[in-house]
Amino acid sequence: MTENLGNEIFWQVHRGLPREAPGDDDSTLRAFSMLEGLPSPAAILDIGCGPGAQTLALARASRAKIVAVDNHQPFLDDLSRRAAQVGVADLIQTVNMSMFELRFEQKFDLLWSEGAIYIIGFEEGLKQWRPLLKPGGFVAVTELSWLKPDVPDEAMQFWLDAYPDMADVPENLARLERAGYRSLGHFTLPESAWWDLYYHPMAERIEHLRQKYAGNDEAQSILDQEYAEIELYRKYPAYYGYEFYLMQMV
Repeated sequence: MTENLGNEIFWQVHRGLPREAPGDDDSTLRAFSMLEGLPSPAAILDIGCGPGAQTLALARASRAKIVAVDNHQPFLDDLSRRAAQVGVADLIQTVNMSMFELRFEQKFDLLWSEGAIYIIGFEEGLKQWRPLLKPGGFVAVTELSWLKPDVPDEAMQFWLDAYPDMADVPENLARLERAGYRSLGHFTLPESAWWDLYYHPMAERIEHLRQKYAGNDEAQSILDQEYAEIELYRKYPAYYGYEFYLMQMV
């Protein structure tokens, strides 16, 4: 498999999707409502914002100024376009920056990250991002988590290969405490948050690309790998999911 073809197909699969991870506006707003004591309006940093569906939901709900960070410029361009369409462009500043090298002169009341902290690691991200917060600041992140024991071997092996740092909810609560936060609550994203704006659009894109690359065995193999994650969740949604973790600096 050539790396260039793999990268090309990956972006063809993901480019222009409504979301780049499981999520929905209802879950975003539910999480936001759990942050009791958050200043209004708050200074918000959305880390790994992707195309920014959650950024738009936050902007509409809070009317706060949001700095949205990603290192993939097409995602930021999509977010800017969508923000203009729904009338919140004045609330959102996009910044092309790596989450590994976040440098801002200002401090934030709230750090937000949906479906992205895994890139740096849950506990490591919470530790590294802490200096960006004002004293007593808040953090809201979604993290892929085991939801019950006795995980089937197929699901366990897939995620051990794809994300070996994945943990269950109690371990992630312990991790956030070690990183210097107290939990304000947590909840599991509904299965619809995986399908409606993420896996269903992705599956349609994969089927279109299968036709585009008909006769190309290497491309078909890459598309098989992309689709395997979708089929895995279809079989085992009770065993893993995205958990929304809400916390405050102590």
